[in-house]
Amino acid sequence: MLDNSPHTKVEAALGKLEDALASGEIDVAVNLFQADCYWRDLVAFTWNLRTMEGQGQIREMLTTQLAGIKPRHFRQDPSNPASEADGVADGWFEFETEVARGYGHIRLKNGLIWTLLTTLTELKGHEEPKGPMRPMGAEHGSDPSRKTWKEKREQETAELGIKTQPYVLIVGGGQGGIALGARLRQLGVPTIIIEKNERPGDSWRKRYKSLCLHDPVWYDHLPYIPFPENWPVFAPKDKIGDWLEMYTKVMELNYWSSTTCKSAKYDERAKEWTVVVERGGKEIVLKPKQLVLATGMSGKANIPKFRGQDVFKGEQQHSSQHPGPDAYKGKKVVVVGSNNSAHDICAALWEAGADVTMLQRSSTHIVKSDSLMEIGLGDLYSERAVTSGMTTRKADLIFASLPYRIMHEFQIPIYNAIRKKDEAFYKRLEKAGFMLDFGDDESGLFMKYLRRGSGYYIDVGACDLVADGRIKLVSGVNVRELKEHSILLDDGRELDADLIVYATGYGSMNGWAADLISKDVADKVGKCWGLGSNTTKDPGPWEGEQRNMWKPTQQEGLWFHGGNLHQSRHYSQYLSLQLKARKEGLATPVYGLQEVHHLS
Repeated sequence: MLDNSPHTKVEAALGKLEDALASGEIDVAVNLFQADCYWRDLVAFTWNLRTMEGQGQIREMLTTQLAGIKPRHFRQDPSNPASEADGVADGWFEFETEVARGYGHIRLKNGLIWTLLTTLTELKGHEEPKGPMRPMGAEHGSDPSRKTWKEKREQETAELGIKTQPYVLIVGGGQGGIALGARLRQLGVPTIIIEKNERPGDSWRKRYKSLCLHDPVWYDHLPYIPFPENWPVFAPKDKIGDWLEMYTKVMELNYWSSTTCKSAKYDERAKEWTVVVERGGKEIVLKPKQLVLATGMSGKANIPKFRGQDVFKGEQQHSSQHPGPDAYKGKKVVVVGSNNSAHDICAALWEAGADVTMLQRSSTHIVKSDSLMEIGLGDLYSERAVTSGMTTRKADLIFASLPYRIMHEFQIPIYNAIRKKDEAFYKRLEKAGFMLDFGDDESGLFMKYLRRGSGYYIDVGACDLVADGRIKLVSGVNVRELKEHSILLDDGRELDADLIVYATGYGSMNGWAADLISKDVADKVGKCWGLGSNTTKDPGPWEGEQRNMWKPTQQEGLWFHGGNLHQSRHYSQYLSLQLKARKEGLATPVYGLQEVHHLS
């Protein structure tokens, strides 16, 4: 009897693919893909983050890369059996290249490959010392010259950056820099993380006091050390700050706090950076080969320019500078903006007794936290998912296996279901005058985040205050000018204000490169973030991957790392392996280097 199981289908497809690639028969390999196909590669084949769309792009990549990559030993992962649903068979597999090992996912339609994910997991001969390869720790026997672990760490801390140079310098010691630093530490790459704040975690501690993560705990684990099982679903900012501080110490990171990066310049001939930092009142010159800007997914605070800002007698502050509500009881506050920070700040101000008005200038996507957890994240990141056997790694890879070009098609039904479930909630908001949207193509939160990193709020209670009028709402208008004690709107209305909070987001990350290195380098690299979807605030042309994130840029030796906790965890793996490969002198022929279409 013919075996037509998912396992057999996947086994056959992988066998044919391996045979074609091993024999260099590129056309044979390409013909294993259906016409509407996608191959997303995270470093393994392209030394880049790159999605090939259609047979033509796959042929072009293989023509350029195959001879040097030498892929082989494709085999299904027995711990993750193949499955089939709605005519699509999918499976997980391991593979090798000339210098590395990888892991992948495959989807088949009618016996042909629809989507393929290939990811780099480790470099041969440079595996992480974990599991059966973990260090002994204790040194048995007798040695008069032996040093304790503490003495070795103290020596390393005293000498790195002074007597010896880091291979990698990470600017920014938030969750992104810390996660990448941990990966590099495990790979034996000398790294220094510099952070302007006094302690690891201060970038969280210093935000407004009501701030909590809007993502659930299962989505937010750091590499190597997951949050404990009693960790709250939505962690308060100070608890996250303490976790990051603990993590930095336990993972033995070389973390320079209270350190400011003043300038950086790349020497094309020496292939290294000259970076001037100030630490303890002294300037120190560092000479790393690789410079990583890990300043989040955003650039500098975006503060709008309004006529009369120099006339206004009250306080003005960006949301990143807002200290919290305690000093504003009984005060009139206008919050310009209507996304996550705006809602959080408005709610905290209302609770503290302020007279608060939200000024909504353009529409916002709203999704209730409970609905997002149940319908949007529940299959991958939830207690239910963990109980069913889902791991963080598998969830990350499932999410990564969906090409960005078609991801919205999977998201639209989710947000249609959420809109139906919460219909009464949305009607209340609209009745209050709140301008709602679900994205340009109705695909909701995740696509807005990936395309523009703004334009949404995950509701944890503030929307009820808006709908009930306890947080006053003015929508669909802009600011004409500021007067001494008020804001004049372009429809002629005037809002009294003692405090104006600009919850107006941030610019592109390459703005930091302009300040630190030069505008020429920032323009050479181009805009960070976004997919080129040609939707609001994400201009085309289509990129297929996040612009300039976690991958080589047009400036040799310059990298950008950031995003939310999930992205910091997942993509730090691929960035760390790219950096390690360069440190070890491995050939890293980059396919499809990021082109520059937008400067900021």
